[in-house]
Amino acid sequence: MRRRMLACAIQATMTSAAGAQISQDVVRIGVLTDLSSWGRDNSGPGSVEAARMAVEEFGPTVLGKPIEIIGADHQMKTDVGTQIVRGWFDNGNVDAVVDIPNSAIAIAIHNMVRERNKIALLSGPGASSLTDELCSPNTVHFTYDTYALSKVTASAVIKEGGKSWFFVTADYAFGRQLEADATRFIKEMGGSVLGGVRHPTNTADFSSFALQAQGSKADVVAFANAGEDTDNAIKQSGEFGLVQGGQKLVGLLMFDTDVHAIGLKSAQGTYMTTASYWNMDEATRAWSKKFYARTQVMPTMIHTGVYGSVLHYLKAIKAAGTDDPAKVMAKMRELPIEDIFVHGGKLRQDGRVIRDMYLAKVKSPDQSKEPWDYLDIVKTVKGEDAFRPVSESKCPLLKN
Repeated sequence: MRRRMLACAIQATMTSAAGAQISQDVVRIGVLTDLSSWGRDNSGPGSVEAARMAVEEFGPTVLGKPIEIIGADHQMKTDVGTQIVRGWFDNGNVDAVVDIPNSAIAIAIHNMVRERNKIALLSGPGASSLTDELCSPNTVHFTYDTYALSKVTASAVIKEGGKSWFFVTADYAFGRQLEADATRFIKEMGGSVLGGVRHPTNTADFSSFALQAQGSKADVVAFANAGEDTDNAIKQSGEFGLVQGGQKLVGLLMFDTDVHAIGLKSAQGTYMTTASYWNMDEATRAWSKKFYARTQVMPTMIHTGVYGSVLHYLKAIKAAGTDDPAKVMAKMRELPIEDIFVHGGKLRQDGRVIRDMYLAKVKSPDQSKEPWDYLDIVKTVKGEDAFRPVSESKCPLLKN
């Protein structure tokens, strides 16, 4: 009887091991981010570190195989980004690509991932089209998008009396999408758009744009850009006296690092929408202080999104017993998303992660009690109220 029980146990172990299939005997995750351009502070080295922290939390192996994190700089150039990822897929045995700040690059990689049957875990890009008309069964849009940012922020500002708007927009996929989404919600809520200007990314001089915004007499000047472009635009608008003249400044995509760069004196009172904040509770504070010790910045929502998406991906591999993309994606949709910053999240069939979003207002200097104490969380918006509803979607994956 003992021999029979031992034989059964050995057979069960062998069957389990045989069922656990990891391609190339390693799970390799590539963090494609911006290490040298205008998005470096809100993604960059911090995104690579956040992915490593997810692996540390999960454990160094999955299904008995090692987990490797590699990083690369796309330099905010689509051709550079696609070349890196093509090399990863063709010669580097990379299973999933993570982050990808810059929507134009993300859209190109998103298409490549579908063709190569890999997985994209997007935290950095914002274009809501990634889970709308461009949706793919191989992509997870984990953190935020232009639909949620514009809906949550525009609703709050219009309720405070900001009826007329002027846009300062980055002239690429993300900026144009953000302006379009915001315009829709502004008009639906009875507001109007008086005009706008578009600028190339990595612009240093916003003086002419600030003067045009000032001359529009709009109640609200909205910045549909990101990174150093947002920092420079808000700083220079402050220097030209837009706030003193009665105009509200709105960063449609802002991060803690932007507020840090701009300073509370210039950024105070600005509304922004975020998917996470470092100072929400004891758990977020503890994780964020560990992150800060490694990076010297508090985590942005891009960083926490990289951490959360990698952790959820590894949990799904373990649950699926394989790193086969279709089976892993099925498990990612099945499992609830739980990590330090997301509770009760859900991956929808179109690739959109439905999670709570937070309306925040930048504190004044006298309200800030410690370093990086920059935001008041004004309102929690449930994921189903923040993101595009299924009824509005053009994604064929939802129609089926």
